Amino acid sequence: MERLLQSVKIAINENVFLKDPESSDLGKRIVENSILLIDEIGFEAFTFKKLGDKIGSNESSIYRYFENKHKLLVYLTSWYWGWLEYQLVFATNSIADPKEKLEKAIAIVSKNTVEDQTFTHVNEVLLNKIVVNESSKSFLTKEVDKENKDGYFVIYKRMVNRLEEMIRAIDTDYMYPSSLASTILESTLHQHFLIDHFPTLTSCDSKNAPGEFIEDLVFRILKG
Repeated sequence: MERLLQSVKIAINENVFLKDPESSDLGKRIVENSILLIDEIGFEAFTFKKLGDKIGSNESSIYRYFENKHKLLVYLTSWYWGWLEYQLVFATNSIADPKEKLEKAIAIVSKNTVEDQTFTHVNEVLLNKIVVNESSKSFLTKEVDKENKDGYFVIYKRMVNRLEEMIRAIDTDYMYPSSLASTILESTLHQHFLIDHFPTLTSCDSKNAPGEFIEDLVFRILKG
C-alpha cells in the first residue's frame, strides 16, 4: 500500500480553495503549519495573521490560497477523509467476504493514527486530533446547505457511501444502512473525543478501543 500511496494526490474540491496549496512550496507550508498551529492554540484562536507570523510570510499571501479560515478547515478535514479513504480502499479491495470487509473498514477508520511519511508536509497524527476536536465546526454553520451543494463535503459523503455499500452486502433487509454508516464515522470521532476529554462518559480506553465498541454495536444489529 505504501508504494501505491506514493503516487497518490488527495483531490480536494476546487471550490474550497482559491489556489491549490499542493501547487507550491508556500501552499504546502501553509497546510503544514496551519495543522501545527491549530493543534497548538485551537481553531477559535487561530488566525491567518498568526499563521503568517509562524511561516514568515505576509497574511495576504495566505488569502491567495484560502478565502478564510473556515475554508482552510474544510480543506484540512477533506484532506484527512481523502487520506483515510485511500487506506480503506486499498485495505479492503481484495477482501471477498462481506463481514470481513466491513470489519477491516471499521478497523481502518477507528484505529489510532500514525504518521504517514508519504506526505511530508502533513502531520497526520495532529491532523487526526484536529478532525476529532474541530471537524464539526466545518459544517455546523449557516452556509452548510450551500456548501454541501457546492461539493465541500463530497469526500466525507463518499466514505459514508462506501460503508453503506458494505453494510448492504451483509444485510440487504436492514432498513437504515446510511444511518449506520454515518454513525460508524461519527461515533469513531466522538469516542476518541470522550477518551481525551470526558473519560467517565465512555467505556473505551487504551484497553478497549473505539473500534471494538463500534464493531460490537454494528454486528449486533446486522443479520448477515
